[in-house]
Amino acid sequence: MKADQEKVIRLLKTARGQLDGLLRMVEDDRYCMDISNQLLATQAILKKVNKEVVQAHLGDCVREAFQRGNEEEKIVEIMELLDKMAK
Repeated sequence: MKADQEKVIRLLKTARGQLDGLLRMVEDDRYCMDISNQLLATQAILKKVNKEVVQAHLGDCVREAFQRGNEEEKIVEIMELLDKMAK
């Protein structure tokens, strides 16, 4: 992985902590809207991690593939990812 590994790890650990907190909130039968807000915050962190990973992929792996003439595989890969993100 070419992304800033320390940043990605830190963000994922934060998301994991939020997930643990969410589990406690559900177990404690907390207010639905509080749980929903925490879910949105966790999703935002995961989106940020994904952006970091995809940006690094584009900046390194995809650029390298284009330089070697293997761009078609990477274009298909990115299109599949965009399709998943659009759902």
